[in-house]
Amino acid sequence: MQTQRGVTLMELLTVIVVLGILVSIAVPSYRQYVLRTNRTDAKSALMQLQAAQEKFYLQNNAYTDNITARSQDGGLGLLSTTSHGLYELGVTLKPVGDVAAQGYTATATPITGKGQSDDTKCAQFSIDDAGQKAVTGPLGSIACWQ
Repeated sequence: MQTQRGVTLMELLTVIVVLGILVSIAVPSYRQYVLRTNRTDAKSALMQLQAAQEKFYLQNNAYTDNITARSQDGGLGLLSTTSHGLYELGVTLKPVGDVAAQGYTATATPITGKGQSDDTKCAQFSIDDAGQKAVTGPLGSIACWQ
């Protein structure tokens, strides 16, 4: 008598259930890792914007809120989004004492629909003319900016 070899339906279903459990654990962990990694896009863009602002200030004795215009036209010559297109950059000028445009706050806000808007732990990054780093979200500046 010859025995048949192969996989039974019960064995196949067991393997599928085990794989489903592993995937349900792995995918959310991977998504959190991707969100955390993509934060560097905002941080590096803000550091680049800060350096451009300081260069602009040395040449013009004031900061600018025009990110995209060339420096000859009173801007920083940068893109309005980060290099991977995950965050929108913005600059708000603030007066210091009686002098206008002597301070600024630069922000990187996640663009809706680009995936990074799901990052609720470190949502919007900002840096000001004094180098003070801030973030909206429960993790706080120290954890998000490191």
